[in-house]
Amino acid sequence: MEKKGYDAEDGLPIDEIEDTRAVIIPKDPLKRVIGQDEAVKLARIAANQRRHFLLVGPPGTGKSMIAQALSLYLKPPVEEIRIVHNPENPERPFVEVKNRADVYKEKETRESAEGELIDPKEVPINVAEQLGYKCINCGNYSTTMERICPRCSRPKMAQMQQSASNPFSDLLGGIFEVTMGQLGGRKRVTTTRKRFGKEEVVVFERAGEMIKVLDQKALEKRREFEKINPRKVLVSVERNPFILATGASETELLGDVRHDPYGGHSQLGTLPYERVIPGTIHEAHEGVLFIDELPHLGHFQRHILTAMQEKRFPIVGRNPQSAGASVRADNVPCDFIFVGACNIQDLPYILSPLRSRITGSGYEILIETTMSDNERNQAKFAQFIAQEIAMDKKIPPVTQSAIKALIKEAKRRAREIDGKKDSLTLRLRGVGGLIRAAGDLAVVNGDELIDEGHIKKALKRSRPVEEQIKERYGSYEGGVATDMTSAQKASSPYYHWNKHIYDDKMGYE
Repeated sequence: MEKKGYDAEDGLPIDEIEDTRAVIIPKDPLKRVIGQDEAVKLARIAANQRRHFLLVGPPGTGKSMIAQALSLYLKPPVEEIRIVHNPENPERPFVEVKNRADVYKEKETRESAEGELIDPKEVPINVAEQLGYKCINCGNYSTTMERICPRCSRPKMAQMQQSASNPFSDLLGGIFEVTMGQLGGRKRVTTTRKRFGKEEVVVFERAGEMIKVLDQKALEKRREFEKINPRKVLVSVERNPFILATGASETELLGDVRHDPYGGHSQLGTLPYERVIPGTIHEAHEGVLFIDELPHLGHFQRHILTAMQEKRFPIVGRNPQSAGASVRADNVPCDFIFVGACNIQDLPYILSPLRSRITGSGYEILIETTMSDNERNQAKFAQFIAQEIAMDKKIPPVTQSAIKALIKEAKRRAREIDGKKDSLTLRLRGVGGLIRAAGDLAVVNGDELIDEGHIKKALKRSRPVEEQIKERYGSYEGGVATDMTSAQKASSPYYHWNKHIYDDKMGYE
C-alpha cells in the first residue's frame, strides 16, 4: 500500500512523521503562511476586491510573505504603458495605454513586417555581390565582416579593388571603406521580382550572416510603422505583479527623466521620451506595491497617498541641474494594491491621511506573534520547517526528534519573548535561522538528516551576540568596558553616560 504524505491540515500528531520529506507543502501560497489565520482571510478578500493593507507587527512574523502571496491571487496585468514622442512639444511626451490583446496583435504585425531570413546563397548572385557576401573573383561566399575573400585573398567588391589600386589607399583606405558601405558592400538592395505572374518590389537587407527579404506586404507594413510616432514601452504587459519598494529613493519610487548632456542637440541628444524612467508605483500598476518599514519613507508617504487616490502620477525630471528637468509625462497609470508594513512602535510615524486612506479602502491588521500549542498547530509548524528546507535547497530534511526539539524551542521563545504559556512562537525568521544553522552542521558532518543533536548544537551557535557577551563578561556593560581602550574611555562621552546610568547616576562625568 502506497504511503500517503503528511498534510498539516489534517492536524495529525508529530509522531506520524518520520522526517520532513513526508510533509506536504501546499500549492496555495496563502496556506503556506503559518498562524496568521485572520490576516490570510483578509488577504484573500483584498486580492479579490482590490483592497489596501497595513500589516503591523515585529520583524520575521510573515508580513512580506502575506504580501507576496496576495499578489499571486491577482489576475495577470492586462495593460501596457508606453511613452510616445510628441513632435510638437518633445518635453511633454504622450502616455499611451494598450491592452494585452492589442499588444499581441501589434507584435504579430511587427514580426510580419520584419521580413524573412534566408541564406545568402539563395538570393540572386548580383544581390549577394552587392551586399558583400559573394566574392566577384572566385564566387566564394563569406561574411560581410571579411573584406578580403578568405579563398582567393583578393578584395570581394569591385569598389574595394579600385581603392586598393589607389596610390593614396594607405592614407584614405579607412575613409573609402566607410563611404563604400560598412566594410564593403551595400546595406540593402532594392530590386524587382516576378511572383505568381506579377512583378513586385523586393528589398534585400544585411542581417548578420543571413539576408533579410522584405516583400511588398512587409514593406507596406513597415511604412505604416514608420508613420507612427516613435515610442518606448515604459511598463510591459508581461511583468511581475509584486513590486517591493522597501527603502526606495525618491527617483526609484516616483520615476525620473535621465540626464543627457546632449539633450538639446537634435543629432547627438536622446529624445525626451526615451529618457523617461518609471517609478515602482508605476511598475506596480494592476499589481501589489509592498513597502516594509513604511515610516522610513518620511514625507514621501504623501506621494503614495496621492498615487492611491488618483491612480495616476506624473513622471518628471527630479534633478534641477539635469537636461530632463523640463520633461514631464502626465497621467501615467499607477492603479495598485498598497500593502504597507511596520512595527508597533512606528505606528505614530505613518501619516494620518495615509492610514485613513487604507482604512477607507482596506484593512489594518495586527500580526500574531504566537499561536496555541495544539496538534494542528504543531503540524503547521512541521510544515513551516519543511518549507524552510525546500526554500534553502542546501540543507537535508529534519527528523521527528529534531522537529520536536524545534517545537520545544518555539514554546520557550513564546514564553520568554511574548509571555505566552502553552503557545508556539510565530517569530519564524529566527527559527528559520536556527534550522539553517543545524542544517549546516549536518552538511559539514556528512549527515543525511538533521537530528536533535544538530538542533542543540545550533542553539548554542545561533544565540544573539548580547547573550554571548553576557556569558563571557557577566553583563553587557562589562563587555563594553572591556572592549574599549583607556584612550577611548577618556574621549567617549557615551562611555561616561553608560557608566553613570549603571551607577544610578545621570549626566556626564
